[in-house]
Amino acid sequence: MKTKFKSAIRAACYAFGGAVCAGVGLLMASSVQAQNLFVSEFHYGTITEITPGGVQGTFASGLDGPVGLAFNSVGDLFEADETSRNIYEFTPGGVQSTFASGLDDPAALAFNSAGDLFESDFYSGNIYEFTPGGAKSIFASGLDGPVGLAFNSAGDLFVANFPGGTIDEFTPGGVESTFASGLSGPHGLAFNSAGDLFDADLGSDNIYEFTPGGVQSTFASGLDGPEFLSFNSAGDLFESDLYSGNIYEFTPGGSKSIFASGLNDPLGLAFQPVPEPSTLGLLAFGLFGITLLRRHQR
Repeated sequence: MKTKFKSAIRAACYAFGGAVCAGVGLLMASSVQAQNLFVSEFHYGTITEITPGGVQGTFASGLDGPVGLAFNSVGDLFEADETSRNIYEFTPGGVQSTFASGLDDPAALAFNSAGDLFESDFYSGNIYEFTPGGAKSIFASGLDGPVGLAFNSAGDLFVANFPGGTIDEFTPGGVESTFASGLSGPHGLAFNSAGDLFDADLGSDNIYEFTPGGVQSTFASGLDGPEFLSFNSAGDLFESDLYSGNIYEFTPGGSKSIFASGLNDPLGLAFQPVPEPSTLGLLAFGLFGITLLRRHQR
């Protein structure tokens, strides 16, 4: 199959020129582009960037209790800073600004499909929603220590209530229901591409998996302070292990390996976004069109 695919690419290059080759190459690269993982190290006050090969570097420092991380669609990184009670925004180049302030123990962050930022405010029990311009409103209130946040493909928001031992589900309009209960300390949440929800359960040292219908199973056990979760574009699950200082990687089948070690209280996890295939596709077809036009003009 791979040989036939490569032969087809060579034929297209021969027939239509280098522009098509460049476009096809961009499309191929987009499907395998490596993503760096960003990790908040709480007591060091840093955000560490880790390459797919495990090489660590400091992306930001001098923070005051960094916890949750989330990227917007253009690649800016947002960080919930617990002690300063701020949300900071970082450009891809690392330039820092204050996006929001005056919060009450900001924990996790998540973006919806419209680009609004949601923040779990642990002590106030609120979920705040911020427009891209920074306008703040209360999306939900009266929660019991909300921590982890994750959106499913339908736009419903799932919230881990740490002391209450529940995962609550909110429709885009704010209607609340209980998705799961009886947990030992739900913390970080993340969805895989199939719509299954994963919960880093700090109280039990397990990672639980829930089907869209709410059926629970144990995905991994024997961890040492599981905090936050994040999936990369290949579908592997990454978990920040607070007390061991490790980042563990799990294949979809559950095989576990150490991705990074030696971290100091790792908490929030976020993978940098990859370019949309549709954007690169348009570029490829644009180059294709230019090539045909030039041939026609000769």
